Amino acid sequence: MMPRSMPRLSDGTALAKPLPLALRQGKRASPAAMKQEWWLNKFIRLMCVLACFVTSAARAEDWPSRLIKAIVPFGAGSAADVVPRLFFDRLAAELGQPIVVENRPGAGGTLGTATVAKADPDGYSILANSSALTIAPAIFPKLTFDTSRDLASVLMIGSSANVMIVPNSRPWKTVADFIADAKAKPGSISFGSVGIGSAVHISAEKFRLAAGLEMTHVPYRGGSEVIADILGGRVDFYFCPLATALPLIRAGQVRALLVSTPKRVPDLPDVPTPMEAGLKDAESAIWFGVFVPAKTPRETIEKFHAAGMKVLSDPATQDALKNLGIEPLPMTPKQMDELVVRELALNEDVIKAAGIKQ
Repeated sequence: MMPRSMPRLSDGTALAKPLPLALRQGKRASPAAMKQEWWLNKFIRLMCVLACFVTSAARAEDWPSRLIKAIVPFGAGSAADVVPRLFFDRLAAELGQPIVVENRPGAGGTLGTATVAKADPDGYSILANSSALTIAPAIFPKLTFDTSRDLASVLMIGSSANVMIVPNSRPWKTVADFIADAKAKPGSISFGSVGIGSAVHISAEKFRLAAGLEMTHVPYRGGSEVIADILGGRVDFYFCPLATALPLIRAGQVRALLVSTPKRVPDLPDVPTPMEAGLKDAESAIWFGVFVPAKTPRETIEKFHAAGMKVLSDPATQDALKNLGIEPLPMTPKQMDELVVRELALNEDVIKAAGIKQ
């Protein structure tokens, strides 16, 4: 096996240091010949390394020149799927290249994420993930990738609140009513989520911890299943993504008690925040971002970021995202990387405190 310090070609092949020509031919080399051979080998290796850098730079400069594959590690129709699809439709037009979206759900989004983390760092394999990206490592300790080491941030599409909704059949009119009832009957209240460690699960757990409640978590495979059981009164509450919750609330099918964000949501001006409800450290938001393999050339990341920001600054795109309950969350790639590191630590603490296990 070649040592890590050996230079490598663009395909990953290590450049071995060859023996002097005289020794390869079974002859005894003179000191002068040995020195000449040594310098020749040095020159050849240097040229190969330089060629690798030049090829890489050329690829970054030409990006994008072909189809881009975007992995969404969640099911079709979920907020984590709908939001990036809307963005990628517009980004493809800006880049002049098609972007094909592929859903690869499973294991809290880690299966699809691993695919991109291990992909060629050429800018043609990208990941559209949510804040669940910073939750999964604490739930699945045997991941085949390291979130902060193997992925690089490109762009933040935006963020959204989760809304605590309850069936109309329940008596609670306010979150204070709900908490009082839950404390009077410990363990009798159930809440749904789209899976252990999902962003909506963490919103509910932060609420539960802040309120000091004992409740039962009921994980589902997808949001539509949770909604069906909320409407049927088979589960007591759900921290639902805003885009999904709004039509149900406006149609009078469910009741909204709380938004998860520090500020009230313009579309739900009468629904309080956790702090307004007297709940400390219960805020949470779901964000949607784009990532690439960590070794993707910086030139490609910067070009990708600039094109994405141009799309997000378009009023038509902003209106379309607003209709999905998405608020702008502009960040540089470096700021996104820092956010990921912070949230990895924070979510690990929440998961330990809540006793969440896969």
